[in-house]
Amino acid sequence: MKRKGLYILIALALGGAGAVHAQDNTAAGSSTAPTTTPTYDDRWYIAPTVGGYYNDTDRNTNSRQFYYGIGFGRFFSPNFSLDFFGDRTKRTVDAAAGGGRWSNNTYGLAARYYFLDWTAWRPYLLGGVMGSQHINNFDHGFDPAAEVGVGVSKTITDSSDVRVEGGYRYDWDDKTQPNKNGYGDWFLGFSIVSRIGAPPAPPAPPPPPPAPDCSKQFRNGVNLCDNKCPDLPEGTIVGPDGCPQKVVIDLRGVNFKFDRPKKGEKDIAKSLAEPTKDSLAVLDQAVDTLQRYPNVRVTVAGYTDSIGKDAYNQSLSERRAKIVYDYLTAHGIAASRLDGPIGHGKNDPIDTNDTDAGRARNRRTELQVQQ
Repeated sequence: MKRKGLYILIALALGGAGAVHAQDNTAAGSSTAPTTTPTYDDRWYIAPTVGGYYNDTDRNTNSRQFYYGIGFGRFFSPNFSLDFFGDRTKRTVDAAAGGGRWSNNTYGLAARYYFLDWTAWRPYLLGGVMGSQHINNFDHGFDPAAEVGVGVSKTITDSSDVRVEGGYRYDWDDKTQPNKNGYGDWFLGFSIVSRIGAPPAPPAPPPPPPAPDCSKQFRNGVNLCDNKCPDLPEGTIVGPDGCPQKVVIDLRGVNFKFDRPKKGEKDIAKSLAEPTKDSLAVLDQAVDTLQRYPNVRVTVAGYTDSIGKDAYNQSLSERRAKIVYDYLTAHGIAASRLDGPIGHGKNDPIDTNDTDAGRARNRRTELQVQQ
């Protein structure tokens, strides 16, 4: 690489820097410009590099030189890249060592392993192998060389990175100087990495799951499209929305006279509101229902109106539940299927307590089906 190559590399470096600056200004000046988070990108890239050497003093040259080069590579994973590269430097040989010029052309392969993610400043480790061509008064051939180093890289746009790295390069040159088998030089370089081509399109979102076939999928008798509680065990008694529902075996019409049954009263017929035979018919129908569904379990619960003290109403509601409980067991319903009897006093009225008719409906007993 001669002087013309140097001019081309400098132009590439300056052009890449200008592209980075222009893209940053465009993004900053437009509030509607789309922004994306940089991610792993495996496009090929070019990387013009400029930097300096601090030479091994045994070379008998001036110790500090400018160098320039170019790399061509790609990322093979989010944390690993390979570059094919070439670089060039010139040195002035000390007069005591014969004077003149000494140039190096180096061609090789460099591997970099990066840490952290693409949105951060990413430190990395560098390792490379190469062939080093020496052009001087004593040698016009190649010798092997190797380098190690560290650096840091930052993604600036979706197509550009900058990186700065430094390291140590050892050159097994055994011809340029008598009685020398190699030289170790330190280097520091700056590169602009420009990816080639358009950035990859973001991955397409996964297709949505197919909608359930509302004509075929049911649970607990409720269509899954309307079921708000689809995870209930099979057999749970549910409402139209698929959620648990309090089910009561209808004892409507089985109401009690005011302040009945009395303590110790066993005959339910004397406690029921008129017409008593209609109330007994409803109780017999409940017995028939429980006999037809032997797996159903119920809680026997009694209630009162709001007249009277709470403690008295609690006791009265328990007597009402107990007399219905006894009626069911006397007609063949096993006690193991009945929970209670439980009294709720004046709580949970089903009608107003401000009228005689409403209070009459609140003096009741319920058979609440267990879920």
